[in-house]
Amino acid sequence: MGAVYTQLSVKERVQIERWKLAKIPVREMARVLQRSKATIYREIKRNWFSDECLPGYDGYYGAAAHQKAANRRARQRKLIRHPELRKQVVERIKNGPLSAACCACA
Repeated sequence: MGAVYTQLSVKERVQIERWKLAKIPVREMARVLQRSKATIYREIKRNWFSDECLPGYDGYYGAAAHQKAANRRARQRKLIRHPELRKQVVERIKNGPLSAACCACA
């Protein structure tokens, strides 16, 4: 069984923000937080703040990063957003495996 993954906390994200401003290497951040350095790189890349209206404020902000991540997790999934698609999927599951007419090996 694989390793258990936990989301970064807001406290960890704020710490990453401070270390980024202090130019601490990602490898050191990962060591202290006991996370993979890939996790830290991915976190910074995914939650980087950039706004054309505020060009001087680009960067990684821990609180904003936490909000972006929470919003991504809270988004409703495809079958919830599209009830007709959900009905079709449920019907297909109820009907069982592919019928012989659809299968080339029958």
